[in-house]
Amino acid sequence: MYAIQVEGLSKNYHSAKSGKYAGLGKPSASPDQVDGVTFDVHQGEIFGIIGPDGAGKTTLFRILTTLLVPDSGTAKVDGYDVVTELKDIRQRVGYMPGKFSLYQDMTVEENLNFFATVFNTTVEENYELVKDIYQQIEPFKTRRAGKLSGGMKQKLALSCALIHKPSVLFLDEPTTGVDPVSRKEFWGMLRKLKEQGITILVSTPYMDEAFLCDRIALIQDGIFLQIDSPQGIIDQFAQTLWAVRSNNMSKLLRDLRAHPAVDTCFAFGDVHHVTLSNDSYTIAELHDYLAQLGHSTIEVHVIKAGIEDCYMQLARRVDPHSNNH
Repeated sequence: MYAIQVEGLSKNYHSAKSGKYAGLGKPSASPDQVDGVTFDVHQGEIFGIIGPDGAGKTTLFRILTTLLVPDSGTAKVDGYDVVTELKDIRQRVGYMPGKFSLYQDMTVEENLNFFATVFNTTVEENYELVKDIYQQIEPFKTRRAGKLSGGMKQKLALSCALIHKPSVLFLDEPTTGVDPVSRKEFWGMLRKLKEQGITILVSTPYMDEAFLCDRIALIQDGIFLQIDSPQGIIDQFAQTLWAVRSNNMSKLLRDLRAHPAVDTCFAFGDVHHVTLSNDSYTIAELHDYLAQLGHSTIEVHVIKAGIEDCYMQLARRVDPHSNNH
């Protein structure tokens, strides 16, 4: 069964031109739009929406949690329509927005009690659900939420989103700005919640978090580029991928992109990831080409593609102008 069903969902924000004739010109699309998105999420699944800022992740989450009305398309959460049955959905979902939105002047304990009361329940009634998370911040229960560290704010926000025992949990970039240790702990918590049958939809700009999800959707400019398991997306990367390094990395990037056989070239840390339009071209030939241009300590070897490589390749198909950028 599906916990979330989305068909052709769209939401476009329009920005009018400024000045005397504001509003009379043709409206232009703004970032974070959603454009004809279709997908399903199975019950008890961790489903990740992976993409950069402004790709449409937050807009999608706000529609599915009934905070925004879509322009077109349909969406159901737990079998309820997001437009006509929003009251039913709000009783069944937990939502943790990207920006910390709890009451900063209230204590940890007061925030949790408040959200339990909103949903006509008590902390004691559902304490077992949040116990593993809340126990980590319980020693600070009298501290104001605004005085908590990033990791503790994250745990409090998750506890408040869970206290009414939702069947579907929406987490919008929950690990942004959080230290690596807290990020690891957070994903451990999500796996435990999944074991309790909770469906989790999580968005993130971090490509390395993709492998912590059962399935993912790669999103750009409000469009889903591909939906599959993380490994399934990597397995569909058809081209040979080379890692190239030399003594002058900035010149190397320019020279590689100028080569007629190079299809794409992107900077990845201390190497450049390169694909070729001509599969018969050899490492030795590329090495000689770079040496003739004055490069030294040249290293070229074949590597396996990662999720980020797949994202860059898929994004080029949607926007050809993104080539080599």
